[in-house]
Amino acid sequence: MRPNYTRPNHRLVPTCLAAISLAAGLAACGGVEDPAGAVVETDTHRFEEVAPGVYFILGTGTIFVQSNAMLVLSDEDALVVDSHVTPAAARALLASIAEVTDKPVTHLVNTHYHFDHAHGNQVFPEDVAIIGHEFTREMLMSDVLKQGTYLNFSGAIPDQIAAWKEQAGAMEDGEEKEALMEQIVAQEDHYVALGETAPTPPNVTLTNRMTIHRTWEGQDRPIEVIHLGRGHTGGDVVVLLPNERIVFTGDLVLPGGSAYIGDGYVNEWLDTLDRFQELEFDLVLPGHNEAFRDVSTQLGLLRDMLSSFWNDAVSARDQGLSAEEAISTIEWQGFLATAPDPIKIQCVERAWAVMDETGGSNDTDSA
Repeated sequence: MRPNYTRPNHRLVPTCLAAISLAAGLAACGGVEDPAGAVVETDTHRFEEVAPGVYFILGTGTIFVQSNAMLVLSDEDALVVDSHVTPAAARALLASIAEVTDKPVTHLVNTHYHFDHAHGNQVFPEDVAIIGHEFTREMLMSDVLKQGTYLNFSGAIPDQIAAWKEQAGAMEDGEEKEALMEQIVAQEDHYVALGETAPTPPNVTLTNRMTIHRTWEGQDRPIEVIHLGRGHTGGDVVVLLPNERIVFTGDLVLPGGSAYIGDGYVNEWLDTLDRFQELEFDLVLPGHNEAFRDVSTQLGLLRDMLSSFWNDAVSARDQGLSAEEAISTIEWQGFLATAPDPIKIQCVERAWAVMDETGGSNDTDSA
């Protein structure tokens, strides 16, 4: 007998989401509408100062970085959050940081284990403390290059390049075509760069919370690394700067109701978001797309997306559909609306695996 799976009971917020392409949905883009301080742009990165000595880092497009990052300066040194998608992208990040500050990078925080946030770890100096959740270390010590998420996303790259080339071939010469051709070159270089990856796990781990105590211009600047519960993965952490009221969320909280759920715990994610909202902050720096301050609105969109998917996945399971059949019955939102079928199938299979593990309970215990 199939168990009666519990659906999340959070109130749904109606939304109307525009479809986002796979590439756009995962690219580092956006920024801060009105950065608080200086904006420094290198060949490969844009550093937006959101508080004195705190920078939101985005790619310029000349090299494929795939995720945002953060730089936090102190009187003593520098801390980086997330290392991008490849060793090549991480080398470019470190070179760009050297143009912003001469302070040594002594800490790197991985918000989670996914390739687009942690596969640049290997190029950071050996004496750098790489900090992450115990689950993140466990995953990066496993054969993660053969995991479904990595294979599904990297496997889609050749088709994306071919589609862009076809699109470019039909375009008139001009700035738009030139920009697309530059994007094609960056993506081709990225596909080659993937072959250099040697997954490197955190060498400092936490289960719930840790604080790195630093000063900035003689004043305390604590940097809090917090695991609020399972959500996007089993080991998501956010990086909170309580004095600056800024939080970097990785992929636990993205704007626009967009989220990748192929390794997620959707049944627990909503409770994790409740704990996230209890933190004190004004500005959210997400792992992809633009920074935002309208927290209630954006969390409402994300809760809507997660609840809708879970309900649809439960319904498909109750109908006895296969994962291949189920993907056509689900109201896909965010970048998943245009994602290739193998990625959608993994999301469904992951949700069903979580249902089997929990027996349909809405357990919110963290990893």
